[in-house]
Amino acid sequence: MPDTRISKLVQMWISGWVVSRGSSDPIDEPWGWTIDVGQPRHVARHVLPEPSEADVRKIVAETSAPGTWLKLFAEDQTVLPWVGPGWRLDGPGFLMTCNLAPESPEVPAGYTLTRWTRGGVSRVLVRTLDGHFAARGQIAHAGSRAGAHAVVDQVATADEHRRKGLGGLVMRTLQNTAYEAGARTGVLVGTPDGRALYSALGWTAHAPMASLWYEPSDAAQ
Repeated sequence: MPDTRISKLVQMWISGWVVSRGSSDPIDEPWGWTIDVGQPRHVARHVLPEPSEADVRKIVAETSAPGTWLKLFAEDQTVLPWVGPGWRLDGPGFLMTCNLAPESPEVPAGYTLTRWTRGGVSRVLVRTLDGHFAARGQIAHAGSRAGAHAVVDQVATADEHRRKGLGGLVMRTLQNTAYEAGARTGVLVGTPDGRALYSALGWTAHAPMASLWYEPSDAAQ
């Protein structure tokens, strides 16, 4: 039977992702959603919460535009045989959620933290005392006040500042900002590296996500 819970979580994720990235509203499809992103290397994406071989093969057959992405909530090895030449596999992802709660993170010595909100997106920037980039992240507010949720996006830490607690600082600050704005559920798709951090902060993984983009050999020249 279809896993309606995963479909609902994926829908929550994309409803915040489009706010975070300023992309088009999701377009309903029989198999999920299409989103126009409008970047040269990320023209559009097709999101399938429960991908079937038939649906993926049909999308692939109808795709000719480089920079088209597939976000398939399944294991890489399951979906890779369904696509043909020109489709390139990105790193795996994990759909995760958490119950938001008030947070009061402390900024480690030697760093400063700046945060701001604009257009439904709250951003956090961590820098060294002399202004060098150290870490960042953002969270998009989505959903009605009664069922508000927030979607974490683009969390990154500079290599030379890893293992200093900055990822946790960014996440806790984002989570607290979303909680103060009325959200009670956090949603994200994390990388394998990020999954360890998010799990330590109380996030739960629900499904894997395979990520592929179309770049035929002639477009890569």
